[in-house]
Amino acid sequence: MQNNIHVNHKKAALLGLQHLLAMYSGAIAVPLLIGTALKFNSTQMTYLVSIDIFMCGLATALQLLRNKYFGIGLPVVLGCAIQAVAPLQMIGKKFSIGTMYGAIIIAGIFVFCIAGYFSKIKKLFPPVVTGSLITVIGLSLIPVSIQNIGGGNIGAKGFGDPKNLLTGFITVAIILALQVWGKGFLKSIAVLIGLIIGTLIAAGLGMVSLTPVSQASWFHLPQPFYFGMPQFEWSSSLTMIIIALVSMVESTGVFFAIGDLLKKDITADDLKKGYRAEGLAQILGGVFNTFPYTTFSQNVGLLELSGITNKKPIYWASGFLMLMGLLPKFGALVTIIPTSVLGGAMLVMFTMIAVQGMRMLKVVDFEDTRNVLIVAISIGLGLGVTVYPQLFQNLPETIQLFLGNGIVVASLSATLLNILFKGKEGLHNEKIIKHEEKADGQVFDSPL
Repeated sequence: MQNNIHVNHKKAALLGLQHLLAMYSGAIAVPLLIGTALKFNSTQMTYLVSIDIFMCGLATALQLLRNKYFGIGLPVVLGCAIQAVAPLQMIGKKFSIGTMYGAIIIAGIFVFCIAGYFSKIKKLFPPVVTGSLITVIGLSLIPVSIQNIGGGNIGAKGFGDPKNLLTGFITVAIILALQVWGKGFLKSIAVLIGLIIGTLIAAGLGMVSLTPVSQASWFHLPQPFYFGMPQFEWSSSLTMIIIALVSMVESTGVFFAIGDLLKKDITADDLKKGYRAEGLAQILGGVFNTFPYTTFSQNVGLLELSGITNKKPIYWASGFLMLMGLLPKFGALVTIIPTSVLGGAMLVMFTMIAVQGMRMLKVVDFEDTRNVLIVAISIGLGLGVTVYPQLFQNLPETIQLFLGNGIVVASLSATLLNILFKGKEGLHNEKIIKHEEKADGQVFDSPL
């Protein structure tokens, strides 16, 4: 890790931009999918995307600004929870847009209220469980990156076009070259450079259009209840509470992954404040008519690649997101990056997350057959459900919301098998390597 690299404001701003680019496509995917499904017009869609980007920045700030009530204080970036798309589309079509946002608010209040209780599950996540979970998070994301390299839409006629493959794999090659042969700060912004050069090459091949920039407005203010006052309906609220629990499980894995990177023990109090910040972000999402927010895993891989894990770049990313939400024309600039180029960068980042999970498993005693079985079955189930979530399509819809997510299935499998095979021993007797802060001045969580 390169934490000892001095990061001034200019360098931190570039690193923050790199984090923004890494998560941007995932952040705007949710409003685009939901707005399209609910047949929003261009004005409504512009608002939806702009306010969503603004709220991503605000939600990230809530996590960064640790205090005695909320905020985990780790270098995390928050974005829209993709697992919320289908349920929100269903609620919006069956009931109303107001019902959709009322359910988001109720789920946010629920998350905030149960944060303290949910944080007590920390003992259920020894290394054999967390290592399996982080490995599945990384591996389950890799197909998304490959699909993006091909062009994004697997059913499209141009999927796998040589131009897509060329720009995608050139982006991968640039990032790898800078990671291996780059020095100092240049190495830290390998993903940013890869995205820029990849986009320039794509522009030369006629793959980049500036139309989104020319059509976007210059300024836009957030407006509470833009689409009308929230309405509350019990089944919709219960559905979004279930989605919120799924997001909390995923966020738990990401928190532990970053804690492992920073050599920092994640306490129950850390988890409680992290969950509360996500609950607050979700409440604000309902008020400003956006969506549920959760900790993005792709930025974990970027922390590993850049080697700089203090919070300064994330503050910049948060500020950039809020600024872009207020200035849609600048926000639209990011949308011109071709999907294939983003896919190339994602491939590197997502594989790094999977490798980090494997590293976490290094402390597990694999001479014990029980540990081998826990890891093998959990990763197998997690990846299997990720590929074929239809496995549970004949079960009640509430159960499908849980079990249709491979990461949640892997988490449940590893946790339950660990308790079943080991009982109390599995919660307290796991081999753990104690991390000491190195004497070379590494900064794991420096303030601004």
